[in-house]
Amino acid sequence: MDNNPLANILQSPELRKRILFVIIALAVFRVAAVVPIPGINADAIASFFKQHEGGMLGFLNIFSGGALGRFSILALGIMPYINASIIMGLIKGAHIFPALDKLSKEGEYGRRKENQITRVFGLILALLQGFGLTVAITKMSAPGGLAIVIDPSWSFILTTTLTLAAGTMFLMWLGEQMTEKGIGNGISLIIFAGIVERLPSAIYTLVELVRSEEMQLLTALIIIALVAVIMGLVVWVETAQRQIPVQYAKRMVGNKMYGGKTSYLPLKIDQSGVIAVIFAMSILSMPLTIAQFMPEAHWAQVVMDWMGRGHITYMVVYVALIIFFCYFYNSMTFNPKDMAENMKKWGGFIPGIRPGEPTQKYIEWVMNRITLSGALFVSAIAVLPDFLRAKFNVPFYFGGTALLIVVGVALDTVGQVQAHLLAHNYQPLMKGRGIKGRWFNVGE
Repeated sequence: MDNNPLANILQSPELRKRILFVIIALAVFRVAAVVPIPGINADAIASFFKQHEGGMLGFLNIFSGGALGRFSILALGIMPYINASIIMGLIKGAHIFPALDKLSKEGEYGRRKENQITRVFGLILALLQGFGLTVAITKMSAPGGLAIVIDPSWSFILTTTLTLAAGTMFLMWLGEQMTEKGIGNGISLIIFAGIVERLPSAIYTLVELVRSEEMQLLTALIIIALVAVIMGLVVWVETAQRQIPVQYAKRMVGNKMYGGKTSYLPLKIDQSGVIAVIFAMSILSMPLTIAQFMPEAHWAQVVMDWMGRGHITYMVVYVALIIFFCYFYNSMTFNPKDMAENMKKWGGFIPGIRPGEPTQKYIEWVMNRITLSGALFVSAIAVLPDFLRAKFNVPFYFGGTALLIVVGVALDTVGQVQAHLLAHNYQPLMKGRGIKGRWFNVGE
């Protein structure tokens, strides 16, 4: 394999096609994100979001790539589909509907059915959220009393609701196509693209603050250094592993002796990656978004007072949600029982731990400990922007949650590119030696 990653990518026709497909899909997403909904006063909506730049609406606008701030056809983003996925996962984990439990045991057919149910549920949520957002925006006005909606009739509400729901379904379909025909996780890449699109604006704002002497140069350098340190820490934690030693007993296969060597069972410190952060953010953003669009309601004022960004209640709930979703994701994707049984089947054991159920409990114990440490680290990074705003008056939210998502998605995508490169380089070797395919034991 060549030491030049770009040269390796160019040598793989399949990988070139996948990367090109992702680039085209993201370009389509960015074009669609700037297509405005008819009947919206562009100047008024821009003034409205500029006024709320430091609140939850400004925060969500970053994750939509500016689509919400323009009230474009993709203003709802992918959040309704993510919320549907969360609710479906909670229902499956609670075993409320036996029919869903039965589907999960039917292999590929069951997985396709579950995806169809999630899509339909996502469409329902998109219609409900689109209707609520449209009704709320018709009652809002920009500074100076300028109306955001030119003609707030029921025709506008119905058309806009359907358009917003269609935009979410389009993003869902585009994300699935990117996952299937491209490289990386399509939904995560869409969120990634929306965040990165706002990076030049955030840098420009920081430079202008220094030029206008509203922020000292030393403070700006400290912020840049802090962002670099956070990125390094995120990379370190996202790639960190707890390696459990596994000893394999010797066994004879034909005339050859296998086993007798020590291998390792790698457990990631942050098993959920950016999924827990995205889930927590999507759940927490719903009541706050609705409250900011209805500021005159009493309940909305209570929500904004107690759950506003920077408030201790907001940070506690956000941290609790991240920790919950870290454990929830592990419970859905990580099965210590199967690991212990497979290890026992192949003659493997953890030194000092008996095979079978004791091995399962030991793996669970280790996984729970490292998950808590990873979740606490992710939580600390996620709430960092609020401290930056309070301490340094940072005028943007590009930090914490955004950095976690950007770095996490980038690492995941790079990992999948490396996996494709390995497959590309090993395939000619295997074909040349006439190897059709074989299962290898980690203890060999």
